[in-house]
Amino acid sequence: MEKSGMSRRCGLNADSSQFTLDGKPIRILGGSMHYFRVPRAYWNDRMLKMKACGLNTITTYVPWNLHEPERGVFNFRGQLDLLTFINEAAQVGLWVILRPGPYICAEWDLGGLPSWLLRDRNMTLRTTYAGFTEAVNSYFDELVPRLVPVQFSRGGPIIAVQVENEYGSYAKDDQYMSFIKNALESRGICELLLTSDNREGFQSGGVNGALRTINFQKLTSGMIKHLDHLQPQRAKLVMEYWSGWFDVWGEDHHTFSAEDMVSVVREVLKQGMSINIYMFHGGTNFGFMNGAVDYGTYKPQITSYDYDAPLSEAGDYTKKYHLLRSLFSSYQMSGENLPEIPALQPKKVYEAVAINQHLPLWETLQFTEPHQSESPVNMENLPINDGSGQSYGYTLYETTIATGGTLNSRNNVRDRALVYADSLFIGVLDYKTQKLTVPNGKGDQKLRLLLENCGRVNYGKALNYQRKGLIGDIVLNNVPLKDFTHYTLDMKPAFIDRLGAVSWALDTSKPTFPGFFRGSLWVEGCPADTFVKLPDWSKGVVFVNGQNLGRYWPIGPQKTLYLPGPWLKSGTNQVIVFEEQKAGDEIHFTDLPNLGKNADVN
Repeated sequence: MEKSGMSRRCGLNADSSQFTLDGKPIRILGGSMHYFRVPRAYWNDRMLKMKACGLNTITTYVPWNLHEPERGVFNFRGQLDLLTFINEAAQVGLWVILRPGPYICAEWDLGGLPSWLLRDRNMTLRTTYAGFTEAVNSYFDELVPRLVPVQFSRGGPIIAVQVENEYGSYAKDDQYMSFIKNALESRGICELLLTSDNREGFQSGGVNGALRTINFQKLTSGMIKHLDHLQPQRAKLVMEYWSGWFDVWGEDHHTFSAEDMVSVVREVLKQGMSINIYMFHGGTNFGFMNGAVDYGTYKPQITSYDYDAPLSEAGDYTKKYHLLRSLFSSYQMSGENLPEIPALQPKKVYEAVAINQHLPLWETLQFTEPHQSESPVNMENLPINDGSGQSYGYTLYETTIATGGTLNSRNNVRDRALVYADSLFIGVLDYKTQKLTVPNGKGDQKLRLLLENCGRVNYGKALNYQRKGLIGDIVLNNVPLKDFTHYTLDMKPAFIDRLGAVSWALDTSKPTFPGFFRGSLWVEGCPADTFVKLPDWSKGVVFVNGQNLGRYWPIGPQKTLYLPGPWLKSGTNQVIVFEEQKAGDEIHFTDLPNLGKNADVN
């Protein structure tokens, strides 16, 4: 691969039955890996493993909600240094297909769209509604100029750019795709443009001037004929060949047999098509960034994004990897041999961490700025973060009540609320449970509702309805409650750091819930990957050295959380667990992931 900065003659071309690049035939053998789901220290490791499997291309989405977490505040540093990711791919010898959205789906909160868009009560996402297009233009003004110099025509590795994502499954505005295409081209994108849709959305998801590509797991002859009919004599690319599937809390871990997967890949290649494996390496929904599905029933996705992919969540080889490597070895350029397979990252089983300190949630409210309002305010419309509201985590709603009785959420809880009378836990409100009995107190009581955003829907028609927290009135004995105090508990790194400024209780025998629990992990020598187990805990979030590893929940399927070695250090490491209802005495570690009971994706 030539060095970035050198100009080339002709980019990726799809105007015949086979792709050409710089005038030479090329078959795209691609794999998806998302830089925002993989620790930066491991980008190169995963890319080398992809190259050793016979891939020549890496594809990634770009998450708007991470790059512009508050309106007008942009972040392309550290874990989000997209340019470094692209350049590392070039150094490994991989071309790049970029999928900048603005909507990406990806089983990612709100499909990658920033939640502050929902502050506008009239917002219609993924349309030419002025409030949406203005925000897209502002974002693309920051994003696209960073990409222009690393396009193929400028000597960089980007050979194609996708226009939006699976719009045919949404299709609310026939001008929208043209707007996104123009937004990319007018800012200097000049490589081949693509659209990507499943069979059902294929007809309405395209845009003139962009190659249509298709997404599927099972190949049918009708699918290929359909492609030929819509795009005769054009190169064919399976943009997403689904190597596995995602998981939701409370259900089984989805798997897809290696033999079935490879047989379809083999058939795709036999027919002269190009292919991208989605996912080749899934990674992790660190923090609170998982998405959700809602086809009538809301189901949040889990922390792991292992996806049953050829490279596991921790970057380990699987049967799928070895079968694909054997297959792809036959499709290398003449005279080229596959590189040696890189060594695996070591794993360690660390000594259990004893929990020896405790801090009730109520004592941390001093680190938040309370907001008073007559009626409850949803997360996104809270007057914080310079007018961008709250995006993720928890919000505490407090009001005073003079009597007990029947509390009715009227289905205004998004998504789950722990309810307390003063500090007495009285139950959970969610989509299924909408009524609780509040006991009478000896006078006025504080009614507290700790609301959790469990993840915004990332796909489907429900996108516009993803406001979180209390999204309307909650009533006690049929009377709407008023005069709320709101506390934002998004648990960002600065908040976790502040917890060190207060005294923690050393007696953990009778803790107050919800609360924070702290212990120390000792690492001897060079840190290695491990997996966290919390067998006697109830539900919450784990932080290690300030890094949010994600949510745990015994309803499964996953029973472990991935802890990457680069996030540890030799010596003492701080472990903090936010636990909602029941804490164990220890935190355990293992060298093997447990993603739960397997269920075939079919």
